[in-house]
Amino acid sequence: MSIKNECGLYTMCLVQDENKILLLNRPDKLGFPGYIGPGGKVDFPESLTEGAVRELREETGLSAKPEDLIFKGIDEYVVPKTNYRYMVFNYLVKNFEGELLSNPPEGELHWVDIDEAIKLPMQSWFKRRLPLFFEKGTFEISVVWDEDSKSSIEDKLRLLG
Repeated sequence: MSIKNECGLYTMCLVQDENKILLLNRPDKLGFPGYIGPGGKVDFPESLTEGAVRELREETGLSAKPEDLIFKGIDEYVVPKTNYRYMVFNYLVKNFEGELLSNPPEGELHWVDIDEAIKLPMQSWFKRRLPLFFEKGTFEISVVWDEDSKSSIEDKLRLLG
């Protein structure tokens, strides 16, 4: 008997302008409060880069072309109890255009110095991932999550290339 596994595909797209990055300050009411990069669920049947570009536009007002996205890595969380795999495909973009939304749906937008960003209040999983966007090569984070204890059973970080 095979067990059905479900998978959710998400993107995150950090925007870099010189030594600054664009972050959202999400309010508590939206979940994952604190500073975070723009991103969200990939809609079927769009590609990963199309999803990243759409989420960037919807959350910030900025536009980028899929070919301008720099793939930085994968972040996956596997929950054996629910047979769910949550995969985040992470991108960095330096070529973009447009103006920031005056009333963004996911939280306030802030340009932040890259070196100062890590000091801002943010979820631990984003704090771990943030510096990896600026490392050479790509990364792979794989976490097996125990839903009962709300803790990781297995946690791996690989830097590639």
